[in-house]
Amino acid sequence: MEIGDTKENIVIVGGGICGLATALALHRKGIRSVVLERSNTLRATGAAIIVHPNGWRALDQLGVASHLRQTSIPILSKEELRCLKRTDLVDILANSLPRNTLHLGCEVLSIKLDPITSSPVLQLQGGRLLNAKVVIGCDGVNSAISNMMGVKAEKIFTVSVIRGFTNYPNGQELGSQFRLTKKDDTQVGQLPMNKNLVYWFITRKYTCQDSMASKSQKLIWNLAVDSVEGFPTSIIEMAKNCELDSLHLTEYLRYHAPWDILRRRFREGTVTLAGDAMHAMGPFLAQGGSACLEDAVVLARCLARTSHIHRNARGAKMQVEEAFDEYLKERKMRILRLSLQMYLIGKMLDASSQFVKFICIILLAVLFSDSHGHTRYDCGSL
Repeated sequence: MEIGDTKENIVIVGGGICGLATALALHRKGIRSVVLERSNTLRATGAAIIVHPNGWRALDQLGVASHLRQTSIPILSKEELRCLKRTDLVDILANSLPRNTLHLGCEVLSIKLDPITSSPVLQLQGGRLLNAKVVIGCDGVNSAISNMMGVKAEKIFTVSVIRGFTNYPNGQELGSQFRLTKKDDTQVGQLPMNKNLVYWFITRKYTCQDSMASKSQKLIWNLAVDSVEGFPTSIIEMAKNCELDSLHLTEYLRYHAPWDILRRRFREGTVTLAGDAMHAMGPFLAQGGSACLEDAVVLARCLARTSHIHRNARGAKMQVEEAFDEYLKERKMRILRLSLQMYLIGKMLDASSQFVKFICIILLAVLFSDSHGHTRYDCGSL
Protein backbone atom coordinates (compact mmCIF):
# COMPACT_ATOMS: atom_id res chain seq x y z
CA MET A 1 0.00 0.00 0.00
CA GLU A 2 1.30 3.46 -0.83
CA ILE A 3 1.01 6.61 1.21
CA GLY A 4 -1.06 9.19 -0.60
CA ASP A 5 0.89 12.23 0.59
CA THR A 6 4.51 13.23 1.11
CA LYS A 7 3.69 14.84 4.45
CA GLU A 8 2.26 13.31 7.60
CA ASN A 9 1.82 14.69 11.09
CA ILE A 10 2.60 11.58 13.13
CA VAL A 11 4.46 8.64 11.61
CA ILE A 12 4.93 5.40 13.54
CA VAL A 13 7.69 3.22 12.12
CA GLY A 14 7.00 -0.47 12.71
CA GLY A 15 3.74 -2.39 12.56
CA GLY A 16 4.36 -4.90 15.32
CA ILE A 17 2.65 -4.98 18.71
CA CYS A 18 4.17 -1.70 19.88
CA GLY A 19 3.52 0.26 16.69
CA LEU A 20 -0.09 -0.90 16.38
CA ALA A 21 -0.77 -0.34 20.08
CA THR A 22 0.67 3.16 19.89
CA ALA A 23 -1.48 4.01 16.86
CA LEU A 24 -4.57 2.64 18.62
CA ALA A 25 -3.82 4.57 21.82
CA LEU A 26 -3.46 7.78 19.80
CA HIS A 27 -6.66 7.01 17.91
CA ARG A 28 -8.54 6.59 21.18
CA LYS A 29 -7.31 10.05 22.15
CA GLY A 30 -8.54 11.47 18.84
CA ILE A 31 -5.08 11.79 17.27
CA ARG A 32 -4.45 10.52 13.75
CA SER A 33 -1.26 8.68 12.83
CA VAL A 34 0.07 6.42 10.10
CA VAL A 35 1.98 3.19 10.68
CA LEU A 36 4.70 2.13 8.24
CA GLU A 37 5.49 -1.59 8.26
CA ARG A 38 8.23 -2.93 6.01
CA SER A 39 6.70 -6.43 5.70
CA ASN A 40 3.95 -7.10 3.21
CA THR A 41 1.91 -8.82 5.91
CA LEU A 42 1.36 -8.22 9.60
CA ARG A 43 4.24 -9.69 11.60
CA ALA A 44 3.80 -11.66 14.79
CA THR A 45 7.17 -13.23 15.53
CA GLY A 46 7.45 -15.65 18.44
CA ALA A 47 4.25 -17.75 18.51
CA ALA A 48 2.78 -16.43 21.78
CA ILE A 49 3.05 -13.66 24.32
CA ILE A 50 2.68 -13.97 28.08
CA VAL A 51 0.64 -11.08 29.46
CA HIS A 52 0.99 -10.22 33.14
CA PRO A 53 -1.53 -8.08 35.09
CA ASN A 54 0.27 -4.86 34.13
CA GLY A 55 -0.16 -5.78 30.46
CA TRP A 56 -3.86 -6.43 30.94
CA ARG A 57 -4.26 -2.99 32.51
CA ALA A 58 -2.78 -1.49 29.35
CA LEU A 59 -4.96 -3.66 27.11
CA ASP A 60 -8.03 -2.52 29.06
CA GLN A 61 -7.06 1.08 28.26
CA LEU A 62 -6.69 0.20 24.59
CA GLY A 63 -10.18 -1.28 24.56
CA VAL A 64 -9.21 -4.74 23.32
CA ALA A 65 -8.83 -6.72 26.55
CA SER A 66 -12.38 -8.10 26.60
CA HIS A 67 -12.01 -9.63 23.16
CA LEU A 68 -8.60 -11.12 23.95
CA ARG A 69 -9.79 -12.67 27.21
CA GLN A 70 -12.12 -14.82 25.13
CA THR A 71 -9.17 -16.32 23.25
CA SER A 72 -7.26 -17.76 26.21
CA ILE A 73 -7.82 -19.25 29.64
CA PRO A 74 -6.51 -17.65 32.84
CA ILE A 75 -3.39 -19.26 34.26
CA LEU A 76 -3.35 -20.06 37.96
CA SER A 77 -1.82 -16.99 39.62
CA LYS A 78 -2.51 -14.38 42.30
CA GLU A 79 -3.53 -11.91 39.58
CA GLU A 80 -4.58 -12.10 35.95
CA LEU A 81 -2.08 -14.02 33.83
CA ARG A 82 -2.81 -15.34 30.36
CA CYS A 83 -0.92 -16.48 27.31
CA LEU A 84 -2.06 -15.07 23.98
CA LYS A 85 -1.33 -16.01 20.41
CA ARG A 86 0.68 -13.14 18.97
CA THR A 87 -1.46 -13.28 15.83
CA ASP A 88 -4.61 -12.74 17.93
CA LEU A 89 -3.10 -9.68 19.60
CA VAL A 90 -1.71 -8.18 16.40
CA ASP A 91 -4.96 -8.80 14.50
CA ILE A 92 -7.23 -7.13 17.07
CA LEU A 93 -4.92 -4.13 17.35
CA ALA A 94 -4.78 -3.73 13.56
CA ASN A 95 -8.51 -4.27 13.08
CA SER A 96 -9.29 -1.62 15.70
CA LEU A 97 -7.47 1.08 13.74
CA PRO A 98 -9.15 3.47 11.30
CA ARG A 99 -8.89 2.70 7.62
CA ASN A 100 -5.62 3.76 5.92
CA THR A 101 -3.70 3.92 9.17
CA LEU A 102 -1.55 0.86 8.49
CA HIS A 103 0.67 0.82 5.39
CA LEU A 104 2.33 -2.51 4.61
CA GLY A 105 5.40 -2.89 2.43
CA CYS A 106 6.75 0.53 3.46
CA GLU A 107 10.34 0.15 4.61
CA VAL A 108 12.09 3.10 6.21
CA LEU A 109 15.74 3.03 5.17
CA SER A 110 16.95 6.08 7.08
CA ILE A 111 15.83 9.20 8.88
CA LYS A 112 17.38 12.63 9.22
CA LEU A 113 16.35 16.01 10.59
CA ASP A 114 15.77 18.83 8.12
CA PRO A 115 18.61 21.34 8.69
CA ILE A 116 16.23 24.31 8.45
CA THR A 117 13.03 23.16 10.19
CA SER A 118 14.52 20.33 12.31
CA SER A 119 11.54 18.23 11.23
CA PRO A 120 12.13 14.53 10.57
CA VAL A 121 12.50 13.37 6.96
CA LEU A 122 12.22 9.64 6.29
CA GLN A 123 13.71 7.93 3.27
CA LEU A 124 11.52 5.06 2.13
CA GLN A 125 12.46 2.14 -0.04
CA GLY A 126 12.49 3.25 -3.66
CA GLY A 127 14.05 6.60 -2.83
CA ARG A 128 10.84 8.33 -1.79
CA LEU A 129 11.00 10.95 0.96
CA LEU A 130 8.32 11.44 3.59
CA ASN A 131 8.21 14.59 5.71
CA ALA A 132 6.75 14.24 9.19
CA LYS A 133 6.13 16.43 12.20
CA VAL A 134 6.51 13.56 14.66
CA VAL A 135 8.20 10.16 14.32
CA ILE A 136 7.87 7.31 16.80
CA GLY A 137 10.26 4.43 16.26
CA CYS A 138 8.54 1.16 17.13
CA ASP A 139 10.56 -0.93 14.70
CA GLY A 140 12.03 -3.44 17.11
CA VAL A 141 15.52 -4.60 17.97
CA ASN A 142 16.87 -3.83 14.47
CA SER A 143 15.38 -0.35 14.53
CA ALA A 144 16.39 2.12 11.81
CA ILE A 145 15.22 4.92 14.09
CA SER A 146 17.26 3.82 17.11
CA ASN A 147 20.30 3.35 14.87
CA MET A 148 19.95 6.98 13.80
CA MET A 149 19.85 7.99 17.46
CA GLY A 150 22.82 5.79 18.38
CA VAL A 151 20.92 3.51 20.77
CA LYS A 152 21.18 0.18 18.98
CA ALA A 153 20.78 -2.94 21.14
CA GLU A 154 24.27 -4.40 20.84
CA LYS A 155 24.54 -6.53 23.97
CA ILE A 156 23.74 -10.25 23.70
CA PHE A 157 23.16 -13.23 25.92
CA THR A 158 24.48 -16.49 24.43
CA VAL A 159 21.15 -18.12 25.18
CA SER A 160 18.83 -19.51 22.51
CA VAL A 161 15.07 -19.84 22.79
CA ILE A 162 12.86 -22.27 20.88
CA ARG A 163 9.12 -21.58 20.99
CA GLY A 164 6.12 -23.45 19.69
CA PHE A 165 2.61 -24.81 20.14
CA THR A 166 1.46 -28.35 20.78
CA ASN A 167 -2.15 -29.34 20.31
CA TYR A 168 -3.73 -32.08 22.46
CA PRO A 169 -6.95 -33.30 20.75
CA ASN A 170 -8.06 -35.10 23.93
CA GLY A 171 -7.24 -32.17 26.19
CA GLN A 172 -3.99 -30.88 27.68
CA GLU A 173 -2.97 -32.03 31.17
CA LEU A 174 -1.70 -28.72 32.56
CA GLY A 175 -5.17 -27.49 33.44
CA SER A 176 -4.58 -23.84 34.29
CA GLN A 177 -1.03 -24.21 35.61
CA PHE A 178 2.23 -22.75 34.34
CA ARG A 179 4.92 -25.41 34.56
CA LEU A 180 8.70 -24.77 34.48
CA THR A 181 11.10 -27.73 34.35
CA LYS A 182 14.89 -27.36 34.58
CA LYS A 183 17.76 -29.72 33.80
CA ASP A 184 21.35 -28.48 33.79
CA ASP A 185 21.45 -25.35 31.56
CA THR A 186 18.14 -26.08 29.85
CA GLN A 187 14.69 -25.10 31.04
CA VAL A 188 11.29 -25.81 29.55
CA GLY A 189 8.23 -23.65 30.21
CA GLN A 190 4.68 -24.81 29.45
CA LEU A 191 1.62 -22.56 29.51
CA PRO A 192 -1.97 -23.51 28.63
CA MET A 193 -3.65 -21.43 25.92
CA ASN A 194 -6.98 -23.24 26.08
CA LYS A 195 -8.18 -26.74 26.93
CA ASN A 196 -6.35 -28.25 23.94
CA LEU A 197 -3.45 -25.96 23.09
CA VAL A 198 -0.18 -25.48 25.02
CA TYR A 199 2.46 -22.85 24.36
CA TRP A 200 5.97 -23.89 25.32
CA PHE A 201 9.49 -22.53 25.25
CA ILE A 202 12.94 -24.05 25.65
CA THR A 203 15.87 -21.89 26.77
CA ARG A 204 19.36 -23.27 26.51
CA LYS A 205 22.94 -22.32 25.68
CA TYR A 206 23.56 -21.19 22.11
CA THR A 207 25.18 -23.83 19.87
CA CYS A 208 26.78 -23.52 16.43
CA GLN A 209 23.87 -25.52 14.99
CA ASP A 210 21.40 -22.76 15.80
CA SER A 211 22.33 -20.41 12.95
CA MET A 212 21.62 -23.05 10.33
CA ALA A 213 18.55 -24.42 12.10
CA SER A 214 16.80 -21.05 12.24
CA LYS A 215 16.23 -21.25 8.48
CA SER A 216 14.26 -24.52 8.61
CA GLN A 217 11.22 -25.54 10.65
CA LYS A 218 12.31 -29.18 10.47
CA LEU A 219 15.78 -28.34 11.79
CA ILE A 220 14.24 -26.32 14.64
CA TRP A 221 12.10 -29.35 15.44
CA ASN A 222 15.23 -31.52 15.57
CA LEU A 223 16.87 -29.04 17.96
CA ALA A 224 13.79 -28.93 20.17
CA VAL A 225 13.63 -32.72 20.44
CA ASP A 226 17.36 -32.98 21.09
CA SER A 227 17.21 -30.22 23.72
CA VAL A 228 14.67 -32.07 25.87
CA GLU A 229 16.53 -35.37 25.92
CA GLY A 230 16.47 -36.67 29.48
CA PHE A 231 13.38 -34.62 30.42
CA PRO A 232 10.11 -36.26 31.50
CA THR A 233 8.33 -38.25 28.81
CA SER A 234 5.45 -35.74 28.64
CA ILE A 235 7.87 -32.97 27.64
CA ILE A 236 9.61 -35.14 25.04
CA GLU A 237 6.23 -36.04 23.52
CA MET A 238 5.23 -32.37 23.60
CA ALA A 239 8.27 -31.45 21.50
CA LYS A 240 7.82 -34.34 19.09
CA ASN A 241 4.11 -33.63 18.51
CA CYS A 242 4.32 -29.86 18.19
CA GLU A 243 2.82 -27.83 15.36
CA LEU A 244 5.74 -27.55 12.95
CA ASP A 245 4.61 -24.22 11.48
CA SER A 246 4.52 -22.63 14.93
CA LEU A 247 8.19 -23.20 15.71
CA HIS A 248 10.44 -20.19 16.14
CA LEU A 249 14.11 -20.04 17.13
CA THR A 250 15.85 -16.98 18.54
CA GLU A 251 19.57 -17.57 18.18
CA TYR A 252 20.87 -14.79 20.41
CA LEU A 253 19.01 -12.65 22.92
CA ARG A 254 19.88 -9.03 22.19
CA TYR A 255 19.13 -6.40 24.79
CA HIS A 256 19.69 -2.83 25.91
CA ALA A 257 21.91 -2.83 28.99
CA PRO A 258 20.49 -1.06 32.08
CA TRP A 259 23.34 1.45 32.10
CA ASP A 260 22.59 2.36 28.48
CA ILE A 261 18.95 2.98 29.32
CA LEU A 262 20.02 5.15 32.25
CA ARG A 263 22.29 7.41 30.21
CA ARG A 264 20.44 7.62 26.90
CA ARG A 265 18.07 10.47 26.05
CA PHE A 266 15.86 8.56 23.56
CA ARG A 267 14.73 11.75 21.83
CA GLU A 268 16.04 13.82 18.94
CA GLY A 269 13.77 16.79 18.33
CA THR A 270 10.32 15.35 17.62
CA VAL A 271 11.63 11.80 17.14
CA THR A 272 11.39 9.27 19.94
CA LEU A 273 11.35 5.52 20.52
CA ALA A 274 9.06 2.94 22.09
CA GLY A 275 9.05 -0.81 22.63
CA ASP A 276 12.05 -2.96 21.72
CA ALA A 277 13.58 -0.09 19.76
CA MET A 278 14.09 1.63 23.12
CA HIS A 279 14.35 -1.21 25.63
CA ALA A 280 14.92 -4.60 24.03
CA MET A 281 15.06 -7.14 26.84
CA GLY A 282 15.35 -10.88 27.18
CA PRO A 283 12.31 -13.08 27.84
CA PHE A 284 13.29 -13.89 31.43
CA LEU A 285 10.52 -11.74 32.97
CA ALA A 286 8.06 -12.18 30.08
CA GLN A 287 7.56 -8.41 30.15
CA GLY A 288 8.76 -7.32 26.71
CA GLY A 289 5.30 -7.24 25.15
CA SER A 290 3.55 -5.77 28.17
CA ALA A 291 6.18 -3.03 28.44
CA CYS A 292 5.43 -2.13 24.82
CA LEU A 293 1.73 -1.80 25.64
CA GLU A 294 2.57 0.42 28.61
CA ASP A 295 4.70 2.63 26.36
CA ALA A 296 1.78 3.07 23.99
CA VAL A 297 -0.63 4.19 26.71
CA VAL A 298 1.79 6.63 28.36
CA LEU A 299 2.99 8.08 25.06
CA ALA A 300 -0.52 8.72 23.79
CA ARG A 301 -1.56 10.27 27.10
CA CYS A 302 1.39 12.66 27.00
CA LEU A 303 0.92 13.57 23.34
CA ALA A 304 -2.78 14.21 23.86
CA ARG A 305 -1.90 17.10 26.15
CA THR A 306 -0.38 18.94 23.19
CA SER A 307 -3.68 20.54 22.26
CA HIS A 308 -2.23 22.53 19.34
CA ILE A 309 -0.32 19.71 17.74
CA HIS A 310 -1.61 20.63 14.26
CA ARG A 311 -1.27 24.43 14.54
CA ASN A 312 1.54 26.95 14.84
CA ALA A 313 4.54 24.89 13.71
CA ARG A 314 7.11 26.25 16.17
CA GLY A 315 4.78 26.11 19.17
CA ALA A 316 3.56 22.64 18.21
CA LYS A 317 7.15 21.40 17.91
CA MET A 318 7.99 22.64 21.40
CA GLN A 319 4.84 21.05 22.80
CA VAL A 320 5.68 17.70 21.21
CA GLU A 321 9.22 17.82 22.58
CA GLU A 322 7.87 18.56 26.05
CA ALA A 323 5.36 15.72 25.71
CA PHE A 324 8.11 13.31 24.68
CA ASP A 325 10.28 14.43 27.61
CA GLU A 326 7.34 13.82 29.95
CA TYR A 327 6.77 10.37 28.41
CA LEU A 328 10.44 9.41 28.73
CA LYS A 329 10.67 10.69 32.29
CA GLU A 330 7.71 8.55 33.29
CA ARG A 331 8.93 5.46 31.47
CA LYS A 332 12.64 5.58 32.26
CA MET A 333 12.62 4.31 35.86
CA ARG A 334 10.06 1.64 35.04
CA ILE A 335 12.11 0.38 32.10
CA LEU A 336 15.36 0.67 34.06
CA ARG A 337 14.07 -1.60 36.83
CA LEU A 338 12.71 -4.14 34.34
CA SER A 339 15.97 -4.11 32.40
CA LEU A 340 18.11 -4.48 35.51
CA GLN A 341 16.08 -7.40 36.85
CA MET A 342 16.12 -9.03 33.41
CA TYR A 343 19.86 -8.46 33.09
CA LEU A 344 20.65 -10.11 36.41
CA ILE A 345 18.50 -13.15 35.60
CA GLY A 346 19.99 -13.40 32.11
CA LYS A 347 23.53 -13.03 33.40
CA MET A 348 22.89 -15.72 35.99
CA LEU A 349 21.75 -18.11 33.23
CA ASP A 350 24.43 -17.05 30.76
CA ALA A 351 27.53 -16.99 32.98
CA SER A 352 29.81 -20.00 33.25
CA SER A 353 31.40 -18.71 36.47
CA GLN A 354 29.73 -19.91 39.66
CA PHE A 355 30.95 -16.76 41.38
CA VAL A 356 29.15 -14.54 38.86
CA LYS A 357 26.01 -16.62 39.26
CA PHE A 358 26.23 -16.23 43.04
CA ILE A 359 26.64 -12.43 42.80
CA CYS A 360 23.58 -12.23 40.52
CA ILE A 361 21.51 -14.25 42.99
CA ILE A 362 22.54 -11.95 45.84
CA LEU A 363 21.76 -8.79 43.86
CA LEU A 364 18.37 -10.16 42.83
CA ALA A 365 17.56 -10.99 46.44
CA VAL A 366 18.57 -7.52 47.63
CA LEU A 367 17.20 -5.35 44.81
CA PHE A 368 14.18 -7.42 43.86
CA SER A 369 13.07 -9.18 47.03
CA ASP A 370 9.54 -9.09 45.61
CA SER A 371 10.39 -10.96 42.43
CA HIS A 372 6.88 -10.46 40.99
CA GLY A 373 6.59 -6.79 41.91
CA HIS A 374 6.99 -5.83 38.24
CA THR A 375 3.55 -7.29 37.48
CA ARG A 376 1.78 -4.85 39.83
CA TYR A 377 2.79 -1.76 37.89
CA ASP A 378 -0.06 0.38 36.56
CA CYS A 379 0.62 2.58 33.53
CA GLY A 380 -2.49 4.63 34.29
CA SER A 381 -5.40 5.62 32.10
CA LEU A 382 -5.38 7.11 28.65
